[in-house]
Amino acid sequence: MPSATVTSKGQITIPIQVRTALGLDAGDKVDFFETEKGRFTIIPRTGSIMEMRGCVPKLGYTPTIEEMDADVRRHAARLDAETRSDFGVESEIQNR
Repeated sequence: MPSATVTSKGQITIPIQVRTALGLDAGDKVDFFETEKGRFTIIPRTGSIMEMRGCVPKLGYTPTIEEMDADVRRHAARLDAETRSDFGVESEIQNR
């Protein structure tokens, strides 16, 4: 099991085996999550939310709350219909 020593400044060098497994390079950031009292998990920090700028196309207008709610309801209903165990049964019956 890899280990590290804490310096007087509270720093450690993450062992190469751990850095490789996590895909860490110099300058990368990591987050520490307490999984239980006194135990932490180290997780590489992924990119900034700002890196996602431009990935969603602009609509050219600002939808109202009502329009957004209606779209969410339509999408949820479609997902619900597609994941029900009887999805497609009606069309099979009609095709007989």
